Amino acid sequence: MEIFFGAFISEWEQRRAALLHEMVSGGRGAAAEEEMRKRLKQLAQLGAGGGASGGAGGTGSKSRRAPRTQVIPAAASRPMEARLAAIAKGSQPAVVKMASYGGGARVGAMLNYVSRSGELKVEDENGRVLEGRAELARVRGDWDHLFQNRAESRDIASFSVEITGSGLASGDALHEQVRNTLSSGFGDRRYAYAIEKLADRSISATGLVVLRSGQGERLTGDTKAAGIIQSRYDVSAAASEARAKFTFHAYGNGVEFGASRLRGLVEQHQNVRDDRGRPVSDDKAAGDLVQREWRGELHSRKSRDVMHVIMSARAGTDVAAFERAARDFLAHQFAGHRYVFAMHDPASDPKEAGEGGKRPHVHTHAIVAMRSDAGDRIETTPAVFREWRSVMAEKAREHGIEMEMTDRREFASPPAFTRTQVRPVNRDGRTEHVGTSEPAQARYDAKRSGRRTIAMSDRSRQYIIMAQESWQKVALVSGDRHAVAYATQHKEYLEPGVAAPAMPESARVIHADFGSNFRANLATLQEMVLEGQELRETSRAEFEAYEKKVETALFKLERTVAADDRADFDEVAGLARDFVNQKRELVELYEQRRQALAEQGSEDARNEHRDPVNEAWDAAISKHGEAVVEAGNEAMIDIDHYRQGLDRIEAGEFSADGRKAMQAGLDQAVERAAQMAIDGNSYLREVAEQDPELQRAIDQVENNADRPSEARDKGTSTAEAVDEHQRDLRAEEEERTPVDNDAWEAHDLASTVDATNRLQDRLNKDREAAQRSGETTRTDPAQQHVPRLDELEREQMEQRERDRDDRDR
Repeated sequence: MEIFFGAFISEWEQRRAALLHEMVSGGRGAAAEEEMRKRLKQLAQLGAGGGASGGAGGTGSKSRRAPRTQVIPAAASRPMEARLAAIAKGSQPAVVKMASYGGGARVGAMLNYVSRSGELKVEDENGRVLEGRAELARVRGDWDHLFQNRAESRDIASFSVEITGSGLASGDALHEQVRNTLSSGFGDRRYAYAIEKLADRSISATGLVVLRSGQGERLTGDTKAAGIIQSRYDVSAAASEARAKFTFHAYGNGVEFGASRLRGLVEQHQNVRDDRGRPVSDDKAAGDLVQREWRGELHSRKSRDVMHVIMSARAGTDVAAFERAARDFLAHQFAGHRYVFAMHDPASDPKEAGEGGKRPHVHTHAIVAMRSDAGDRIETTPAVFREWRSVMAEKAREHGIEMEMTDRREFASPPAFTRTQVRPVNRDGRTEHVGTSEPAQARYDAKRSGRRTIAMSDRSRQYIIMAQESWQKVALVSGDRHAVAYATQHKEYLEPGVAAPAMPESARVIHADFGSNFRANLATLQEMVLEGQELRETSRAEFEAYEKKVETALFKLERTVAADDRADFDEVAGLARDFVNQKRELVELYEQRRQALAEQGSEDARNEHRDPVNEAWDAAISKHGEAVVEAGNEAMIDIDHYRQGLDRIEAGEFSADGRKAMQAGLDQAVERAAQMAIDGNSYLREVAEQDPELQRAIDQVENNADRPSEARDKGTSTAEAVDEHQRDLRAEEEERTPVDNDAWEAHDLASTVDATNRLQDRLNKDREAAQRSGETTRTDPAQQHVPRLDELEREQMEQRERDRDDRDR
């Protein structure tokens, strides 16, 4: 059975259906585990090859729910020789960058940047132009249903501590005393601080602290967290030596926030030290402390609801043609997804060059929702990025711009640096950066200077051999001497990679330990992640211990991944964390179940919120009797079953060959309901007032002169007699009506709708019964119905068994 989650309106219905589907499907609910195994296996293959080039497009993961535009790579129709020949003649390379991810809460800020605070026009996926902040503000609401809206983790917070005492020392002794105070409150958390002397024998220590402890406890960085730290300090031995008051001022996510705030602290104070007493003297030391030492302690999580994509071209490129090419690229690559984009060119950019605007090259910024309305999620892997460049080049050529997809291995170019490895220091003209660490600075210098770097993995060396052969063919067949010289030069650039089995010293931009520890750490990660499939109903403490194991395995694996394979590791890490997040939601669901069971009967039934459906059901029972209403409701369910089957045939979902059998079933169901109404079912009489087809059937039977008089005088039947009568009629119908595959196919799918309706009706009756017996539930729909998931599942399976028995007969 396939469940269409979009058919459920409220969140609790979706979660109930998803859990039921996972339970009913047996082993089919393990798609996430299987995807994780595939990705881990691919990364292991990369490790066995000694690492791979970041620009490689050879091996990519199979899309979990990949957009249709990623099925057939456009690059396959463009041979390497043709691409390199065009580059040698002056074509420009296609540049498509995935700049950053963001949560739903950041959409407003990202749109504000792209539109230059509403001064530039922004176009959406439907070609509608959005101008001004008012129209841009509505985008956030239009996209909200596509966002997971997971809150970013609070990783680092700024604090201040006022310390007062008569025995305050000076110099290094004072710093030791301050660290003793801070460690008494913060425990084993990492921090950095600066001291400022105040009057009245007191000092103030201001700084930054990592909110997650070594044991996995994460503070919130707010007033509540300050109270927790304060209470721990007050009962410590340090409190007897000096009084201290802890205060948190702000918190943020990730190493970027921490590095920026720590650099600001260094600029404001002369003597900044970390929790081990080491001085943090300048920006470089601040960046190294956060990037190298604190990063592993953060266990940072950030929502990926949208992504920021940049497409750029050389200075002097036709702006209008490039805008059309970018529009076509986005429409092709992100079909079915919501997105907006804006053009930035020097002539129209309202932002000054010194502020980061008026770049000399034309470029387009796009903000794309990661999830489509159909539920497809964009895949971001090196292979997909390569496909983006190929499609962008194809669209540019269609609009008269000579552009080709390129691979850095074809030019012996160094790997690109990421935004987390550098920070901007000058935005006048081309933005200048400095590395956040020595390896990052080396990578930045190599990229900016154009240093020739050969990718040395086995897979990349095979690719380089093909590239060198293609350059040689271009040099031989080209009649343009400039193209010949260009091809010959780049062929020579690749010779060290083909001839030398070892990496030359000049190519060692970043060194990484990619030895035997890689396989051991990878096996550990796989073991830890897949351990989660055994987590069914477990406690919060057990889940947090499992989450800590996964994060530790990821941290160890990250230290052994080569820089060129960072993108592959990020994909695996993202999948692993998504898997853990799914398990977290399941744990929360079980907690809600236990909490709902514990709180049953604890509230006054008069305070419950009763919905109109339950009110109508209660009114019908009080007026006609429970047995009559239930029997009539069963008859109407049969009618709706066949009506919905006919609607699906009209919509083209089923073969028209089954229309006759489905119509015959509807006529018989209406006839049975009409007979029940005449036999005394007053509830069906009332329903017929709103159902013209049923009313006509009742009138027709009443006008039938051959109808036995005793049947007209028959009183209200009991629920058991009505059910027996319906079963006899169904058996007769099966004997009379020929069965064909198309009809039963329509019956099966309509039965799915029937089962869902029965579940909802059963849920309403259970809630009404609970109210009469004094049982109370919570007003949150998810918490009301979670305790009944097991019973709902059993009822659904029993219904399908009954349908299968009917079909066998």
